[in-house]
Amino acid sequence: MRSSELVFLKLGGSLITEKSKLETPRLDVIERVSLEIAQALRDRPRLRLLLGHGSGSYGHYAAEEYGVHRGHLKDWRGYAVTSAAAQRLNRLVVDALLRRGVPVVSVQPSASTLCRSGELLEMAVLPVRMLLDRGLVPLVYGDVALDEEQGCAIVSTEQVFAYLARSLYPDRMVIVGEVDGVFTGDPQCDKDAFPIRVISSLNVDRVVGLLAASRVVDVTGGMRSKVKILFKLIEDQPQLIIRLISGMREGAIEAALKGEADGEGTLVRF
Repeated sequence: MRSSELVFLKLGGSLITEKSKLETPRLDVIERVSLEIAQALRDRPRLRLLLGHGSGSYGHYAAEEYGVHRGHLKDWRGYAVTSAAAQRLNRLVVDALLRRGVPVVSVQPSASTLCRSGELLEMAVLPVRMLLDRGLVPLVYGDVALDEEQGCAIVSTEQVFAYLARSLYPDRMVIVGEVDGVFTGDPQCDKDAFPIRVISSLNVDRVVGLLAASRVVDVTGGMRSKVKILFKLIEDQPQLIIRLISGMREGAIEAALKGEADGEGTLVRF
């Protein structure tokens, strides 16, 4: 690893919550993951880290109830309720990281984002850059956003990461979920689903076509949407290394942050 490296790390909603149970955090996983992040930062003091997390069984359920992801709200209370749900999970993650000594600072995406038809157009990058420059760890998350065309939208952590990456140029991006990378279907309900170890320009269209819909509520489009967003970013920044792994195995996140996860999960490359 180089003397200084910027890594974007996302903790998926499927990892830190029980996505099939309303507002049910996996507190033991959050604590363990926080410990692994803290250890990696201690072992690699030159590592710069930007964190993100999904909304899991918090924001996704609220957004689905009110249709926030579709926009054109009749009841804008749904926007507020969804925002509050995402923040409740964010607070749990922030507090766990702080207990482990990680100098994390929550960055609320909806405070500075603007969308058009669900696409992220604007977000304040300078505050994130300044936090990184001061040795702090910014933490973004899936959130609500105002939208020029449909009134409101949901921005996923992958959308936020892709937007920030075009200004901050990370060296690596690690997307951590419950399962070990990308599969041809949902491996938790399809026994015939098999892992896809590499996604590149040679197979990305076929992979996107294969990916099944999520088995639980996911207003950001599930794995298919994630792969499309991440591959578009790789097209723009072919030097970027993106890996999708499982965080259920103890030590996996620490190893990934240290650049020791070769062969794990799914590699996305140009």
